[in-house]
Amino acid sequence: MADHKRKGSSASFSDADDVQMQSSPLAYTDAQGTALALAKRPKTDDNTALIKAAPKRTSGLQAPIMQLTGHSGEVTTCRFSPDGAHLASGSADKQVFLWNTYGDCSNYGVLQGNKGTILELQWMPSGERLITASADTSVSIWDTTTGERIKRCRRHTEAANACSPLSFGTGDDDVFISGADDGMLLLWDARERRPVNAVEHGVPITSVAASQSGNMVYAGSLDNCITGWDVRNLSEPSLVLCGHSDSVMGISISPKTGNYLVSTSLDNTVRLWDLRPYCRLPNRCERVFTGAPHNFERNLIRPAIDRDETMVASGSADRTMTIWNLRSGEIKYKLPGHKGCVTQVDFHPHEPVVLSGSVDRSMFVGEI
Repeated sequence: MADHKRKGSSASFSDADDVQMQSSPLAYTDAQGTALALAKRPKTDDNTALIKAAPKRTSGLQAPIMQLTGHSGEVTTCRFSPDGAHLASGSADKQVFLWNTYGDCSNYGVLQGNKGTILELQWMPSGERLITASADTSVSIWDTTTGERIKRCRRHTEAANACSPLSFGTGDDDVFISGADDGMLLLWDARERRPVNAVEHGVPITSVAASQSGNMVYAGSLDNCITGWDVRNLSEPSLVLCGHSDSVMGISISPKTGNYLVSTSLDNTVRLWDLRPYCRLPNRCERVFTGAPHNFERNLIRPAIDRDETMVASGSADRTMTIWNLRSGEIKYKLPGHKGCVTQVDFHPHEPVVLSGSVDRSMFVGEI
């Protein structure tokens, strides 16, 4: 990993000769441009900078907002590690970058070897392994400590769009699922050469997720629905969630109880679904959120639910991250800053911090 380490830091005011200054909010970056600390700088009438008391901080971040740059292609996926100390990002440049969440948000590792865009990545339960789905049809599992690829799985015949751990509630780091444009949902065990099971869905799969217990697996697809299967009987779907009027582009399970699933769609809505066995809603759709549109680019946009299951977030083609109150459906935050479609959002597992990645090749980590 020594050859792949990238170190960056936020410049101080004394580094004025080495930094680039942008319009408010001001951004300071070092020569490598790996991390930016953003803060507003008020001025007096004579343009003399004032030093004011900073607002109360809510996290351990070095600054309220940090911008991470370094990818040479669109950032398609990014997620916090299970302990929140690190984050990983995947890109159209075919690489996965590993970053520290705190301090200077330095880039401490690069995972290389894929021949296509990294379309989704997920941390395994222990935080020591990472899985990636790639447009080169492969799904890979990586050791994040050594930077080595543990296994490359090649049974899909078209682009692998999605992947997700399948832990069965035991924290197993070897079992996971993947979905692809070939319409196949595959169950993998890193200790086996071939998939341990497969579902032929028949239409391209854009997103996958697994229940906390590992008993159920879900797939969003171009048939406008989210389909669920019991892993003990994959011959027939056990649940179909219908309501979207266009392709489902991303799904995520609530992290605390696993009772909810959130989905994004090309119909310009984000929907919250109740997965509990005795749900009283006829179609299980508890709430429809609006305000996060797609456009002609038809990007895969991955949503998220926060650790306390009180907020839902999604990126959108309008270059913002939108965060809603899960219960009321009202927009709490509309966060700007990116210069292109926001493809992925994620909540920190322990602090009020959000992560966003965009086709503008950058990411923001910020307090809410």
